[in-house]
Amino acid sequence: MRAVIQRVSEASVTIEGSVYSSIGPGLLVLLGIETLDSKEDIEWLSTKIVQLRIFNDDDGHMNRSLQELEGEMLLVSQFTLHAATKKGNRPSFIRAARPEQAQELYQQMATQLRTLIGPRLKTGVFGADMKLSLCNDGPVTICIDTKNKE
Repeated sequence: MRAVIQRVSEASVTIEGSVYSSIGPGLLVLLGIETLDSKEDIEWLSTKIVQLRIFNDDDGHMNRSLQELEGEMLLVSQFTLHAATKKGNRPSFIRAARPEQAQELYQQMATQLRTLIGPRLKTGVFGADMKLSLCNDGPVTICIDTKNKE
C-alpha cells in the first residue's frame, strides 16, 4: 500500500462538476493499493498517518499530529501510485490491485480511519473520474509504502 500524504489548509474532490467532499485544515491522502496488500497494511498505515507529527506546534515546529490537531482527512484512491516506469515510456500498473480487491481494501481503510478520527474523514468515490483541488500547506508532502517501512 502506498500513500502520498499532503498537509493541506483545504482540499476538495469534484465529480461531474459538483463538489463531492471537502475539508479544511488537515491531510489529503492519496492511496494506492497493490495485489499483496492486506488488513495488516491497513492497520499499520492508518495508525501511522493519523499519528504523523507534521503539523506545527506553538513554536512553529512540526510536532503535532492530525489526532492532536483534530484536523480533517480526505482519502482518495489512486491506483497510479503503483506505476512501474522502468521499461519504456508507458507506465505499467501490473502491481496495482484489480478493482474488486482494491475497492474492498479502500473501504476497509476508510472504515479503519473512521474508527480513529470519526466523521472528520471524508472520501472520494472509488473508480470515479475525480478532480482534486488542494492548497498544500508548507508545502508538506510525505510518501509512505507499507512494503518499504523507512
